[in-house]
Amino acid sequence: MDTTTLIILAVLVVAAFLVIGIYNGLVTLKNKVDEGWADIDTQLKRRYDLIPNMVETVKGYAKHEKGTFESVTKARNMAMKAETPEQRAQAENMLTGTLKSLFALAENYPELKANQNFLDLQQTLKEIEEHIQLSRRYYNATVRDLNTKIEVFPNNIFAGMFGFGKREYFEIERAEEKENVKVEF
Repeated sequence: MDTTTLIILAVLVVAAFLVIGIYNGLVTLKNKVDEGWADIDTQLKRRYDLIPNMVETVKGYAKHEKGTFESVTKARNMAMKAETPEQRAQAENMLTGTLKSLFALAENYPELKANQNFLDLQQTLKEIEEHIQLSRRYYNATVRDLNTKIEVFPNNIFAGMFGFGKREYFEIERAEEKENVKVEF
């Protein structure tokens, strides 16, 4: 073999390793994004399973608040049916709003606020919310990494060829995150 053939062969081998490295990196990040979404999905399902217990507990004390219970149930069902991260985020925002109204009912019923079952359910929901927040951060970080890898050159060429597409972030609007912290003396 002559020198030109060896150089061409070396360039092809290097190019093949480059493509393999890009492909493997994209697959790894895609799998991390899928893992992150599965964790969010698990935490949201835990939340959905807890909500009927909370509604039933509150119903025992606030029988005439039917509209609130129906709103919570409707929002929960919509959130469970949402498929994309964007749809799920919108449904979760609505569900969070209805849950706030459910907790507002508790303020009107002192005996409910003192009920140990209700307090346990509130604590469990708080823990689930924290897990959702952590899962959302991990998922969004992996989505950011995947989207960046897909957008940079030369990965963008191969990402399109191999069918890798950008993913959506999972963003839940939390009013309390946007408000200023209240300081009282």
